[in-house]
Amino acid sequence: MSFPETKEKLPPKIRRDLDRVKEMLKPCIQCGTCSASCPNAEFMDLTPRQMWRMVLMDQVESLYASHSFTMCSACYWCTLRCPRGLELTRAMGELKQVGARLKLEASKHSDLFYRLFLDNIRQYGRVREMELMGRYFWGLKNPITPISYAPLGLAMMRRGKIKPELPGHGPGKLDALFEAAGKREGK
Repeated sequence: MSFPETKEKLPPKIRRDLDRVKEMLKPCIQCGTCSASCPNAEFMDLTPRQMWRMVLMDQVESLYASHSFTMCSACYWCTLRCPRGLELTRAMGELKQVGARLKLEASKHSDLFYRLFLDNIRQYGRVREMELMGRYFWGLKNPITPISYAPLGLAMMRRGKIKPELPGHGPGKLDALFEAAGKREGK
């Protein structure tokens, strides 16, 4: 999906979510502590400080054209070090959720991984890495991507860090827990 030209053309719920994030960020003094604290900032095309400024200036189209918000690992360093005590990790999470609901290109791969990761946990009660990555690579529909990860996978198998396992079938071990959480979230 492409991003609408103006914020007003967004669905009302998404506009409300973006307005809520903007309200959370209003006290930001643009000091840059969040960017200096971020372990992933060097991999982002926009620093966290720049992203907050874009939200405050309603430049959400430019924000979602970036891949930066998908790079956040939710480590909470920005939140812990913010001199204003802003919940920056929560704001980033909200931006990720909006991106997922808009089905934007920038968040497609991380959304796929997140969904498959939760499905894996739901099914087995833990992560089965081989199956997770196999399904992820299958979902990417790009035969070159798994080849680039093959040396890492083989090294991990040699060291006993991952083991090939056949996919399981049947009801998931954590179905009841996921259903209860879905009810609490109103899903």
